[in-house]
Amino acid sequence: MLKITRSANGEVVIKLSGRMGAENLGELEKLIGAEEDNSRINLDLKDLKLVDQDAVNFLRRCEGDNITLKNCPAYVRKWITGERQ
Repeated sequence: MLKITRSANGEVVIKLSGRMGAENLGELEKLIGAEEDNSRINLDLKDLKLVDQDAVNFLRRCEGDNITLKNCPAYVRKWITGERQ
């Protein structure tokens, strides 16, 4: 299960907690797409425990779209880096 919490104070922070998989990506894409075009968006991954291949690809695309990944777990960062190469 993935818990999504949104807060905004000058910039948008979307905190992701738990397990992130393909079944969660549609909801996240809608949430991100609903933000204003000039909003600075940060995904806080501090409490993210488990991801699948689809989630890693999504996070990689987010970075390509100038969305910041804060507190990215080391294993997720390594996986994203490996996907780029």
